[in-house]
Amino acid sequence: MKKIAVFTSGGDSPGMNACIRAVVRTACFHDLEIMGIIHGYEGMINDEFVPLDKKSVSNIIQRGGTILKTARSKRFMTQEGMKKAYQNLKKHKIEAVVAIGGNGTFTGAEEFSNIYPINIVGCPGTIDNDLVGTDFTIGYDTAINTVVDAVDKIRDTAESHDRVFIVEVMGRDAGLIALRSGIAAGAEGILIPESKNDIEKLLKRLAKSRKDKASKIIMVAEGDESGGAYKVAERIKEKYPNYDVRVSVLGHIQRGGSPTCMERVNASRMGYAAVQALLDGKKNVMIGIVNKHIHHTPFSKAIKHIEELNPELLKMMEILSM
Repeated sequence: MKKIAVFTSGGDSPGMNACIRAVVRTACFHDLEIMGIIHGYEGMINDEFVPLDKKSVSNIIQRGGTILKTARSKRFMTQEGMKKAYQNLKKHKIEAVVAIGGNGTFTGAEEFSNIYPINIVGCPGTIDNDLVGTDFTIGYDTAINTVVDAVDKIRDTAESHDRVFIVEVMGRDAGLIALRSGIAAGAEGILIPESKNDIEKLLKRLAKSRKDKASKIIMVAEGDESGGAYKVAERIKEKYPNYDVRVSVLGHIQRGGSPTCMERVNASRMGYAAVQALLDGKKNVMIGIVNKHIHHTPFSKAIKHIEELNPELLKMMEILSM
């Protein structure tokens, strides 16, 4: 193998640049040529290839987002799109690819690699932490720290006015951001897609919560069955009309910011391991870190299996928020 490529796809996440840097410098160490693909699969179709070297990735480890840009590509879901992407890879003599992204990225990578003779190894870049085969995805640690910092500030104004704040965080299909940041921020309630009918339990618990606790923070994952923060606020206001209820939707602030120390180290380990895996002839596997050790998980298992949330965390949350 003489030449590889790297790209980022799907939603951006802090730590992607650290991963890109590790991929590029590990490739250079092994005397491999490396190219970056701008705008993910869409750039692969549009022939947006740029050469990279050690200098190209200087001074990026501390930056959020991705220097290679990112996009979601409907064209790559078609046979014509995949064919054009493969033609461009062959044009640039690319023999293998490191894909940094989440579920959609790896679904596309697996299908593409099964049709065309190109080895693809993935690094899990998503703030949702919803991939099986790694304890933490790239971006998750930074995102939850961003949420905790924001909720700490919200708590200050909530305390000053004796308010109930409904804070909505990202998580269409997974509630891991809400759960972990909610515990860290001392939330009085957490609503997540994985737990059903929690809104009724929350309404009962609000009545029983200690009366000297003037402010309350309720964390809601955007994909919760209750319908998001505004719907939850309506339900609480109906049940407790005397409560001063406010809503704060954190939105895309969760995707930005400088990656944490843990994020940079994990992303660097994954990028390094991805190149090593390609050199070993691996394909269609995601690089993860499980119990502090590098772990390879087939794309099919990483994207198709939803793990249950840790029941101990759920139980602990209920006890500590009383």
